[in-house]
Amino acid sequence: MYNAKNYTEQNGEVTVIGGKLVIEGTLEYAEGADVPSGGSKAANQADSEATTIAALKEDFNTLLAALKEAGLMEPDTEEPEPAGEGE
Repeated sequence: MYNAKNYTEQNGEVTVIGGKLVIEGTLEYAEGADVPSGGSKAANQADSEATTIAALKEDFNTLLAALKEAGLMEPDTEEPEPAGEGE
């Protein structure tokens, strides 16, 4: 008995891909199609209430860290230099 990983249900409205889908060429969506975003979302971050540049920098770095954690931005390739050094 053979169990297919990929199949279309009898009514033709659902196709199940149980393996890897490789598309060579272009992928087109019909107008009005529900297209998934394909990724996770960054955690919500409250609006900044910073009153100094230092506090605003802290809020901004927190935002960057959240984007990297969610996979929406490439992670750092090396450790950033601590503030005040090398200036």
